Amino acid sequence: MTTNHLLDIDRLGAYLAGVISGFGNLLGAEKFSDGQSNPSYLLDTSKGQYVLRRKPPGKLLKSAHAVEREFRVMRALADTEVPVPRTLLLCEDPEVIGTVFFVMSFEDGQIFWDPALPELTAAERGALYRDMIRVLAALHCIEFESVGLGDFGRPGNYFARQITRWSEQYRASETTRIDAMEEMLDWLPLHLPAADGQNTLIHGDYRLDNLIIEQGSPRLQAVIDWELSTLGHPLADLAYYCMCLRMPPAQQIKGLAGINRKALGIPDEREILSQYCDLRGIGEIDDWPFCLAFSFFRLAAICQGVLKRALEGTASSHAAARVGEMAPLLAQLGLEIIEQGDA
Repeated sequence: MTTNHLLDIDRLGAYLAGVISGFGNLLGAEKFSDGQSNPSYLLDTSKGQYVLRRKPPGKLLKSAHAVEREFRVMRALADTEVPVPRTLLLCEDPEVIGTVFFVMSFEDGQIFWDPALPELTAAERGALYRDMIRVLAALHCIEFESVGLGDFGRPGNYFARQITRWSEQYRASETTRIDAMEEMLDWLPLHLPAADGQNTLIHGDYRLDNLIIEQGSPRLQAVIDWELSTLGHPLADLAYYCMCLRMPPAQQIKGLAGINRKALGIPDEREILSQYCDLRGIGEIDDWPFCLAFSFFRLAAICQGVLKRALEGTASSHAAARVGEMAPLLAQLGLEIIEQGDA
């Protein structure tokens, strides 16, 4: 645990005991070692366990680390088909621990970091991948206005807004020139897909390590890390999820490129897209190469921000520098999709 992420246990415990019914006495707080954005802590109390998630200390990029949005969307999804932790408290007073934070239930499931899932059998891998798509499609089918999220995103072309946003975020955290990123910065705004009317609630960072899996069952228990959630184009979520099929396995963020996925029981991209379209009742997907290239661009920009925080000493994870160093690779993978028209 790094010094700038330590919590004042006595102060925090007294505050939480006064606002969360049945909280008990706070015995300790252990920071989870993984995660690159908002620091999270396991709180041990005399009555049970909880999770606290906070904004990191220090100067932050505009609109980044939005724990308030995470809290709001998880609370809105509490009674839907998308499993989420139970939200208990949002504290917007920075005087308590130094930054805004929220508290949610502790979900005692499994988190897997390797998409090859060596811990599971082939049958379990296939079942888990299908359940991940089931939940993603369920998210995109939610009538967001009915759960109080009608104002959760801005109107207009989602991809155009996101390209502008992440271009600005990338420039704000740029540490060295990445030629492939420069080419994507030029190409993406000129090749926006035609508007097709799709606008749904999206997670924004839907990947294996942001999912808690039930113990002993290849089924999702909770979807976490909603910091990047908004209203937008659902294919951005789907393409982001499918990036792992093209990413190499020997990286800080592991992928499945070059691995015999059929032997592992993992569905290929065509099967994933088919299942997703069937569940949502939509036809074939247009502009898939653009969606994939955009996703690589966006993740490259995110990783660049992680690298910037690592260099400034405000990163949440000890692995932040290695994650940040992936930005050039991700940009190159995105550029290759553009050059090849890969579908």
